[in-house]
Amino acid sequence: MQTMEYLKTKPIAVLGAGAVGKAIAGDCALGGAKVRLCDLPPFAEKTLFGVEKTGIKFFGDQLNLYGFERHGQARMDKVTTDVAEAVKGAGLVVVATPCAGHKPFFEKLIPALEDGMVIHIFPDNYGSLILRKMMREAGCTKQVIIGGWSSSTYGSRVEIKGGVILPQIRVYYRAITLRGAAMPACDTDAFLESAKYLPSMDAVTHGQGAVAGDTVMDTGFSNVNPVLHCPGAILGVGVMENFGVIFGEDKYKFSIYSHAYCPSISEVQYAFYKEECDLAEAMGVGIQPYRKEQFFSRENVLGAEYMGEDYVIPFDQQDPIQFGTGPFTMENRYITEDIPVGCHVYHELGKKFGVKTPVIDSMINLASAILQRDFYQLGYTLDYLGIGHMNKEEMNAYLREGVYHAK
Repeated sequence: MQTMEYLKTKPIAVLGAGAVGKAIAGDCALGGAKVRLCDLPPFAEKTLFGVEKTGIKFFGDQLNLYGFERHGQARMDKVTTDVAEAVKGAGLVVVATPCAGHKPFFEKLIPALEDGMVIHIFPDNYGSLILRKMMREAGCTKQVIIGGWSSSTYGSRVEIKGGVILPQIRVYYRAITLRGAAMPACDTDAFLESAKYLPSMDAVTHGQGAVAGDTVMDTGFSNVNPVLHCPGAILGVGVMENFGVIFGEDKYKFSIYSHAYCPSISEVQYAFYKEECDLAEAMGVGIQPYRKEQFFSRENVLGAEYMGEDYVIPFDQQDPIQFGTGPFTMENRYITEDIPVGCHVYHELGKKFGVKTPVIDSMINLASAILQRDFYQLGYTLDYLGIGHMNKEEMNAYLREGVYHAK
């Protein structure tokens, strides 16, 4: 494996200034790195407000099994809306945007790529496949490592007061293990090694460590967001929409974990997960293994990421750490991202590989009815990811070795 020590003295560029981007930028700066934070118009006017002048206030309980914490006022080396300016001379480039931000950022990132850069996508959500496809279409041959993670390193929220996005980030918990992979997978060892030079990964590096996923499709299947968010939000919508209306509670203290999750929803989530496992097996790729009983608690399978596999909050107990994490409306990324990206990719793979996905499809159908839009039409396709024309063997050659078979 190639040494990644050259990254130690290079700046870190963080693209995206939402909850994940601000958390990573602040944590990396407090960890001693020179950090450039970048966001694009029209969001930048609000998301970068105050950051250049005051820095980012990084705080919160940061619950994790090993007690790793950082607190303080994090100062950025550069705050900009220019991607090329942000990444010039950087070693690590972190992409921390919702899926809708991938393509706009990638369009500006590709011409600015430099040999030796390592791109980390949090969470990957097939962004590594899209970036490789866009590089190929642009004729970009820069020698870079591209990979992504199954989740963010935190549960984090931006502080908003009176509709104003403040330069403050609250971190509820820190992951002590994450699953990551490179595209192609032959770069995964170097990709995981590079994470040791990303201070926002320190709780993982000094915790239970990063785990190598079996290709970026593994990290896609291992992203817990669709299996947690979609059944939780859709089947718990009655609780969410009545919270603060007839339940006499503060609407903005609602959480699907604390107030919606129950044994019946867990049964649906486990059935959803089994369909994912069937898809992974049919494709010949891996997936994060879970036991059925891990789905039956307040934190569900999420708790293992930051408190270890023995962490269980029974359904007859509350989960105060999640209070206020929402969602508060169905117009939320729990649905608007996890249905058309997560669920629809599974649906497409099911059609391609002959795997039935009735529970996953039911999430798409119900979300389409609730929000009155066709998520089958709006969802990611395999062609969009650049793999729709490949058979199983060709797809695995591409995912593992980067051997691309044209149409």
